[in-house]
Amino acid sequence: MPRNQEVIRQWKLLHALESSRHGTTIDALSKELEVTTRTIRRDLAALQEAGFALYDERDDNGHVKWRLDGQVLKGIDTGFTLSELCALYLSRNILEAVAGTPFQRDLTNAFERLAKMLSPRMRTFLDRLPSVLVAKPGPRARGGATSADIVARLLEATLHFRVTTMRYHSVSSGRIKDYLVHPYRLAFAQGGLYLLAYVPEYKAIRTFAVDRVVSASLEKQTFTVTQPVGDDVFANSLGVNTGPPERVEIEFDARVAPYVRARVWHPSQQVEDVRDGAISVRLNVCHDWGLRSWILSWGPFARVVSPARLASEIHADLEAAGTRYVTPPS
Repeated sequence: MPRNQEVIRQWKLLHALESSRHGTTIDALSKELEVTTRTIRRDLAALQEAGFALYDERDDNGHVKWRLDGQVLKGIDTGFTLSELCALYLSRNILEAVAGTPFQRDLTNAFERLAKMLSPRMRTFLDRLPSVLVAKPGPRARGGATSADIVARLLEATLHFRVTTMRYHSVSSGRIKDYLVHPYRLAFAQGGLYLLAYVPEYKAIRTFAVDRVVSASLEKQTFTVTQPVGDDVFANSLGVNTGPPERVEIEFDARVAPYVRARVWHPSQQVEDVRDGAISVRLNVCHDWGLRSWILSWGPFARVVSPARLASEIHADLEAAGTRYVTPPS
């Protein structure tokens, strides 16, 4: 822990120096970071050893101030400050945790180029920080399921409004189906890449998992967007769905209430105390598998109050799950 605290403190010191346009004194840094001046001097020496261009100079009043030369990365015209470049380099472990397979190569190449902008000693210093800032990858599409060519075609279709013929493996029907679609938007969510496309046959926008697209070809004709898709494409869903919202009320047992209350599960949520430590959560979300799986994940500690249809479905799901654990007679 002391080692981790040291690295975090030195990162804060680096940012404080860059934020100070005219430099700052050791005493001021000591007060800002709430450590002794001796610690600040030791951290300054460590950052200099790591290759950061720190220097001190006297101002007109004779005060010694420390500054960071943010122009030490020669040949870089990115518009980023030094600490911003360092922060981007550090964020690679978080971005890689959510990277879709089709973009993994490009993301890796981007970070390799970014790494070249920093000196070896700077990278050595920064590589210590991910040990205190980690990210666990969420579920994602299985590697290799989607070719880069398919993603490239779908991107071109969305950018140039090209009608697309698509062969798709439908899980619901268990077979491969052919679609003529108007690709509106590609969205990355919950570890997977999704295509939102208008299907003229259904006169509706449908969501397709890109990893289940078998093939895609662009037609010569173009299309006009008839049902615009907002920036927050899955705003009404706890999963990846574009259905209309519905008022849902769920009561949570006191034993899990603190965990439920600690997070914002959806922007529409309203939490209210009910009795004996239990809470009621109200959401305006669409009735889809994302909602049902979230409710079911709380097991016996959650009860749907309304709507009645959802409560009935959850009850049926729990009963069906229970039968799978009944030992058959010998």
